[in-house]
Amino acid sequence: MGRENRMMTLLKTTALAALAAGGLALPLMGGYGAGRLALALAVGIPAVSGLIAVAGRLRVSAPLRVRIAGIADRLPRLGGVAGYVAGVGLALFPLLLNNYYLDTLGLAALYAMLAVGLNVTVGLTGLLDLGYAAFYGIGAYFYAVASTRAGVPFWLGLPLGGMLAALFGVALGVVTLRLRGDYLAIVTLGFVQITYLVFNNWDSVTGGPNGILQIARPSLFGWTLRKPAHFYVLTLALLSGVVLMVRRLLHSQIGRAWIAIREDAVAAAAMGINVTWMKVFAFALGAGIAGLAGVVFAAKYAFVSPESFNFQESVRILSMVVLGGMGSLPGAMLGALLLTLLPEWLRALENYRMLLFGAVLVVMMIFRPQGLLSKRI
Repeated sequence: MGRENRMMTLLKTTALAALAAGGLALPLMGGYGAGRLALALAVGIPAVSGLIAVAGRLRVSAPLRVRIAGIADRLPRLGGVAGYVAGVGLALFPLLLNNYYLDTLGLAALYAMLAVGLNVTVGLTGLLDLGYAAFYGIGAYFYAVASTRAGVPFWLGLPLGGMLAALFGVALGVVTLRLRGDYLAIVTLGFVQITYLVFNNWDSVTGGPNGILQIARPSLFGWTLRKPAHFYVLTLALLSGVVLMVRRLLHSQIGRAWIAIREDAVAAAAMGINVTWMKVFAFALGAGIAGLAGVVFAAKYAFVSPESFNFQESVRILSMVVLGGMGSLPGAMLGALLLTLLPEWLRALENYRMLLFGAVLVVMMIFRPQGLLSKRI
């Protein structure tokens, strides 16, 4: 009886999803195209569900289980080797790819840095932050103003922008200490809206809606970094440093304290964890990483405007964390890579790519709500 109920629920959900997708696609794809999309969803969702159910019931013989266990024991070593190979491959990309691909991959690395920073706050500590793009913008605008008006070089503006964003993270963390859940999300949403309005209306400093032009690019030993390959390598190096730092923290007492707070803040406090300091530190670290990314963004494009740091940008970065798997560093980077590359891959379907992109996210949340890489490491 329970199986029949689950089957009926799946069929009803599938029918509603197919009708909704067909209705949304009707103005764009016409009746024939919308019908094909609805039919594909109506057939595909139950088929995938059936395959998952069959795979879950497969019995594995004892010798095969022993062999699989042996392979699993060797996975950490294989993963380390794969990591080195991937690192060498990423470093060689500037020699193999053209500027378009390098620029796209550099942007993906920048978003990966942002996703890793937000993952500290949302995935590891359990603090829902909808205003993360504000810290991103603070770092970018700090370097833009400091560079154009005071001649501050990139290598000095990079740590200063990160520290300024971290200070704003401390301020927001202190203000929201007693809040959690929906209330915390509302406050952070208000913060990003306030920041956006400041960027958009403080004309004498931020340039208002016109933004700031002619921001200085980084220079190294008299050599100015201008090409996409240069910024790809720079962003990749910063991302590597950020990931190593966060990973070391995660496997320390601080990381364990974050995870304890995420699971149960009251129990964590009862065990002697300074919940207040740990929450503020998580906000500060995530904001500081966003500030670093903002400085790189401003230097890469030599231009900033308020539209790059609005609420939609916060939602985009949060989607990367959720898609990849909250609490997983590789998951956050994978989510950033996919959500940066998918729109480019679907550029040929300009009229339908956002519809397909949204459909992929909906299917993902139905069948894999914990994210692509849900293991929290």
